[in-house]
Amino acid sequence: MAASYDVIVLGSGPGGYVSAIRAAQLGLKTAIVERELLGGICLNWGCIPTKALLRSAEVFHQMQHAKNYGLAADNIRADLDAVVKRSRGVAKQLNQGVTHLMKKNKITVHMGTGTLLGGGKIEVAGEAGKETISAKHIIVATGARARELPFAPVDGKRVWTYRHAMTPTEMPTKLLVMGSGAIGVEFASFYNDMGVEVTIVEMLDRIMPVEDKDVSAFMEKALTKQGMKILTEAAVQSVKAGAKDVKVAIKAKDGKVTEETYSHVISAVGIVPNTENVGLEKVGAKLDRGFIQIDDYGRTGVPGLWAIGDCTPGPWLAHKASHEGVTAAEAIAQELGNKDVHPHGLDRNNIPGCTYCHPQVASVGMTEAKAKEAGYTVKAGTFPFIGNGKAIALGEPEGFVKTVFDAKTGELLGAHMVGAEVTEMIQGYVVGKTLETTEAELMQTVFPHPTISESMHESVLAAFGRAIHI
Repeated sequence: MAASYDVIVLGSGPGGYVSAIRAAQLGLKTAIVERELLGGICLNWGCIPTKALLRSAEVFHQMQHAKNYGLAADNIRADLDAVVKRSRGVAKQLNQGVTHLMKKNKITVHMGTGTLLGGGKIEVAGEAGKETISAKHIIVATGARARELPFAPVDGKRVWTYRHAMTPTEMPTKLLVMGSGAIGVEFASFYNDMGVEVTIVEMLDRIMPVEDKDVSAFMEKALTKQGMKILTEAAVQSVKAGAKDVKVAIKAKDGKVTEETYSHVISAVGIVPNTENVGLEKVGAKLDRGFIQIDDYGRTGVPGLWAIGDCTPGPWLAHKASHEGVTAAEAIAQELGNKDVHPHGLDRNNIPGCTYCHPQVASVGMTEAKAKEAGYTVKAGTFPFIGNGKAIALGEPEGFVKTVFDAKTGELLGAHMVGAEVTEMIQGYVVGKTLETTEAELMQTVFPHPTISESMHESVLAAFGRAIHI
């Protein structure tokens, strides 16, 4: 007899496993279908292990600059195998943690590839063969994969995606990173700190193009100062991998094409949703460029079918997927008669973005340019880390905080940061935006001293001509 559930989640990434846990908490009989590893790409091959790599690079960087802190460290070297081993160990530990959470919440795990059959049924093809399971509601959380360019075929040896870049068998000597989004800049930062000669190529007129222009400009100067070569308004024409190197033709903004030789190339040019061969067309789900179209609660328009995470429209971030997962689970519980849950639709304006390079970048809400395009009269304030005592004491005086307000109402429209630990600080502004705060509440908030977060306060004051320390 086929197993039957209230909810089946197809995919166990940060959206899938979180939605399954929330559904189980709400008393729903829940199952997960996973074809590879619990925790999905984020936990096993993305967010978590990359941060472990970046932490190793950060420590290595600090050791090399120990004299700046009155310390001495001699004969410093990096053990690539050990660095990768630590990263994989962190991922394994968290994978085991998700396995424990499935058992704790009595969630049944079906390992295998799931295909929608319609009528609330899913066929699961696993090592032991095929089985059919069914549910009143199905949440599709199949995620996404790295986009591959036709002229830059990935071979895993010389031309890498993020997965290869996380488990290198050798350290590059001269690396080209195609794309300057979060993934590209993070790997560029890692390998640069590990002593590799790094070049970033970006088709648009600035790196990190989704960020505020001031952040992009600052980062280009910072990365260049660290020794990276930045090519903007440039396009890769061809990539030819050999046994020992890669020859890359790059068209510069002046139209001139030159050929450069690199030891390795990382392709970080976006993602492709994992929505092929899932059966979505068969059940009537609407797709746009492969992404499943949903409302703010995860509904696809097909009764009983929901979707969350990277297989749906962006931003493609783990925390967005987790939030969507909780929202969908609560909306399902409500539909099944639970009157105690009150799901709230996702507000995409309040989703923070973080890039864990050196220095870090974090933001939420509108850039100054976007706010003006939307018709707002804005007040923007910027406070540099050089005016912050804690940043100077840490030896991290490079960076700034920028806030953007509606000049008429005082509403916080956006916040943008670059510098040490800003990925931890951005949440303060996210809470503020969620509470629809104005400059008055932020000005009246007492920030602890000495902390880098005082720059957040000063940035707000600066927007209204009241900054103290600059």
